Amino acid sequence: MTTSAHPSPGSPGAIPAGPSVTERLVEANARYAADFTDPGMDARPVLRVAVVACMDARLDLHAALGLELGDCHTIRNAGGVVTDDVIRSLTISQRALGTRAVMLVHHTGCGLESLTEDFRHELEDEVGQRPAWAVEAFRDVDQDVRQSMQRVRTSPFLPHTDDVRGFVFDVATGLLREIDPVEKGSGTGRSTTSTAA
Repeated sequence: MTTSAHPSPGSPGAIPAGPSVTERLVEANARYAADFTDPGMDARPVLRVAVVACMDARLDLHAALGLELGDCHTIRNAGGVVTDDVIRSLTISQRALGTRAVMLVHHTGCGLESLTEDFRHELEDEVGQRPAWAVEAFRDVDQDVRQSMQRVRTSPFLPHTDDVRGFVFDVATGLLREIDPVEKGSGTGRSTTSTAA
């Protein structure tokens, strides 16, 4: 039995009947734990890198980047944007756990491209309270990666900001495209297309 919640044939969009998704995940964990051996690692990432990425279910970061258990810190949220909480995690990652590099990964077809800050107003109308957080919606994924790189590089809490790189993952091809931190036409940019991290 797999843990995948893909719809069964003949019932488009429906989750198959049976145990709840969470129960299926708990059962999968029991099978995993039966053969589990403590790898003997500590909390410090082997590659000393933190990856900030979108929570999108189509991104298998470890497979896409050739990472193994223990290699990196992975910080994910809607859009992979650099929020105050991401800065909190990066600060702990660098100052307490030894990471030095930061890799930002956005992707094509992100759900935040179809939202606006009206989402917050609609929530306020529905529940009677406005969220304290911003949606961080965007229209231009490249520019949002640049903004995220800038937020990391200018944070006073992060001591290591010289190795910060941003990418867009193509969900159709699996390839990364590196984003120049300087927008074309606004300075001395360089071509940064990449197929590897």
